Amino acid sequence: MSRKLVRIVMVAALAAIGLAAPPTAPALSASPTSSALSASTAQSASPSAGARTGVVGDELTVTDRLADRRTVTIGDRFYEVGAADGSYPATGWHLRGEMGGFWSQPIKLLDGLWFAVNGSWLTARSFTSGYGYTRMDLGGGVQRTDVVPDGNRAGLVGLRFDGRTPRVALTVDAHSELLKAYPWSGTTPSQDAVNLPDTGTFDGRDLLFQEAPNHYAALVGAQLTPAGHQLGPDFRGPQDPAVICPNTDPAPPRCDDGPAGKGTGGQLTYTLNIPKGGRTVWFAVAGSDQGTAAAYAALATALKNPDAEVARKAADRRAVADRTRVDLPGDPLLASSVEWSKQNLADAVQESHDLRLFASEEGTQSPPPAGTLATARWIGAGWPDYPWIFGTDGEYTAFAAVAAGDFASIEDHLRTLREVSDLVNDHSGKVVHEVTPDGQVYFGANDEPGNTDETAKFPSAVALVWRWTGDDKFRDELYDFSVRAIKYAVGLDADGDGWPEGSGNVERAGMGQEKLDVAAYTIRGLADVAAMAASKGDTATANWATAQATRREQKFDDAFWYGGDTHSYADSLSDPGNVKLFQRYWIGLTPLEAALPGGVPGLPGGPLAPVARADDTLTQHESGCYNGDFGLFHTGTGPTSDPKGNPGPSCDSVTSAAPSDRETFSLGSAVAAVAEGNYGRLAQQRVYTTDNARIQLDPDVWELPGAMPEIAPSPDFGSNLSHDFLSRSSVLQAWGTYGVLWPVVAQQLGVAPDLGVGRLSVVPQLPPGQQRIAGSDIRLGGGSLDVTATRSGGTGPGGILRTEVDRDGVPGALTIGAVLPATGARVGSVSLDGHRVGYQRVTTSRGSEIHVSAGTGGGRHTLTITLG
Repeated sequence: MSRKLVRIVMVAALAAIGLAAPPTAPALSASPTSSALSASTAQSASPSAGARTGVVGDELTVTDRLADRRTVTIGDRFYEVGAADGSYPATGWHLRGEMGGFWSQPIKLLDGLWFAVNGSWLTARSFTSGYGYTRMDLGGGVQRTDVVPDGNRAGLVGLRFDGRTPRVALTVDAHSELLKAYPWSGTTPSQDAVNLPDTGTFDGRDLLFQEAPNHYAALVGAQLTPAGHQLGPDFRGPQDPAVICPNTDPAPPRCDDGPAGKGTGGQLTYTLNIPKGGRTVWFAVAGSDQGTAAAYAALATALKNPDAEVARKAADRRAVADRTRVDLPGDPLLASSVEWSKQNLADAVQESHDLRLFASEEGTQSPPPAGTLATARWIGAGWPDYPWIFGTDGEYTAFAAVAAGDFASIEDHLRTLREVSDLVNDHSGKVVHEVTPDGQVYFGANDEPGNTDETAKFPSAVALVWRWTGDDKFRDELYDFSVRAIKYAVGLDADGDGWPEGSGNVERAGMGQEKLDVAAYTIRGLADVAAMAASKGDTATANWATAQATRREQKFDDAFWYGGDTHSYADSLSDPGNVKLFQRYWIGLTPLEAALPGGVPGLPGGPLAPVARADDTLTQHESGCYNGDFGLFHTGTGPTSDPKGNPGPSCDSVTSAAPSDRETFSLGSAVAAVAEGNYGRLAQQRVYTTDNARIQLDPDVWELPGAMPEIAPSPDFGSNLSHDFLSRSSVLQAWGTYGVLWPVVAQQLGVAPDLGVGRLSVVPQLPPGQQRIAGSDIRLGGGSLDVTATRSGGTGPGGILRTEVDRDGVPGALTIGAVLPATGARVGSVSLDGHRVGYQRVTTSRGSEIHVSAGTGGGRHTLTITLG
């Protein structure tokens, strides 16, 4: 790239985030689908609510309740959690009150960073989320922008002064809290016992905080030499004197430090001359668990050329935005959610080095390390309390990642899971559940029950990535572990009935030994192993896995269908006797969400549940017994023997021992959206995609604009804003994006690659009432795909369905098609690229589909179906 072009990109990036006035350089282009919310969402906003949103290009702005809103600014080696007014309340529960502030995995560095101008502490009047940055309007012509460059253990804070005040006295307070991500507040030992006091010094330019004898160090500095400094136990800006959170509830509505806190503080002061055109001053926070030299190197890198670092971050996030661009004229809210969901996934990528791996037996043991891992890279589950490595979270998020074209991050996540699992579990094949970035494995060692579902799902995640990339090398790298994983899961079958014992996604007492979701994902995992084995020529494994999957698939429905007026599957089977237990958990939809691969002999491709039963249970789950204003309940309502009673309606006559739980998780709504799409029920799917999009983009609902949270507003949870900072769900949770990206790309646009065996299918389904949907730069292998699906002339005779596919560098035999608008629709003629062609009419779970072979060449193809 030429120096001139670098300068243009840099200036445009700085202008986009308000840190520089652009001369003649063009601004970064805004995504056409992120410029407005849907009309229905705009109309739902209450004028009296006080919430304000501004959507300018790639930004979302909020002005109300800023002190109550958590914010996150994230890079792969460093992140920051604070509040939208510029304060840093004590946050989180894993490390009580310590999950906020500034972190570089695996340690925390600071509780916070505060600024004052001419003796007055700055408080934000508005807060803006952008692609890879956050910005605050601090009043008086001052803006603050936080950016975390990737690849460095440092974050940048830029203060932009607009020039209305020619001379400014600037004060910066910083308060340290050097501690490790583990142990937690409730483990043995606890963080209270192991956290050591910090010390603070001034090196002539920067504040340096250290914790000895650990080699933890944090630095705060700028490109300027301060005029003065102070050191002491406080220095929390307007949060002095600090309110310390108690060890147990009740807690005050807001506190400033956790009970295990042993940090210290410092202050830097500067006198700034501000020209009429304004001036930006850059500060950096940096740190390391490898001593002061590493921390100083990180600080120097961040401050060497902050403008270039910001431009690089902006360019990286524009590249994320430029993949999987969608145009959904009939559902602009969902299109906007696709854009922000891609950014949420990019935010979630983390990296840690030199992990010393040990199993803590749910926080009760501290054995010697089972091994070390030089580098771990993963998609973090959620902020601020779950920015760690999880099995099941990543396996759901894999579907969103491939749809977004982010192959590298999910590949790294799966490699990390494999490495940790093999070292801690001695190559048994069992997948660990939860791993902190220092190497502590909280749950999922060989001698613990673990979660069987994530071991069964691992091979499917590998096969998914292989199908979208066609990368046989990646398949081969994780093949051995995938085979061992599915064999381990199948082996957890004490009564030999084919259904593995162990926990699934619902970790609740009172369930039977054999869980519905575990059974469904085991069948899918076996089918995926069979497909990978066949492609490798491993006939013995392919035959074994096919036989195992076929036997279970053939008896699954009889084993788990509960029926009657439940219209649903049993949540689990209780031994002895495989007694069906019906408890209304959200996992009742997993047999409809889990799809088997095509091409495995003897196994039907597509979702596990038969169409008739799927329609029956989907309709039941759309009722008020299972759904609230923002999606699927964790546990539906109905008759129960639990002393809490039934707080909601009853839609069946079965008395469950489990109480209802009307919390709405973004994952549950995602699974529901995918299940609906698997059966072509796109009108019903839109309810769930809208639910997840609204908690991300509706100003009456969001906590952090643009971020998909863990739990939506719901009857038994309230909302994150109704909780104190110590008891909220994650403000950003990666797995909810599954319910946005996959329904659009894989179901509505119909992109179904199987590049590992040289096949690609594109069979779109237009949602009811919509005339056009499109996606461009959908990444497949080393190339990309553009898809446009249109409908004209109605759904009766004379109506036309058109599918346009343009592929660039995507190999394989292409099948192009469309889902007909209704069962029984007649086809008058079919043409490909203007020539009438033969076609296949195929009945799938989505309905009646027209399939046409379009050969193996690249370029553009247009399929036209005229209805008879």
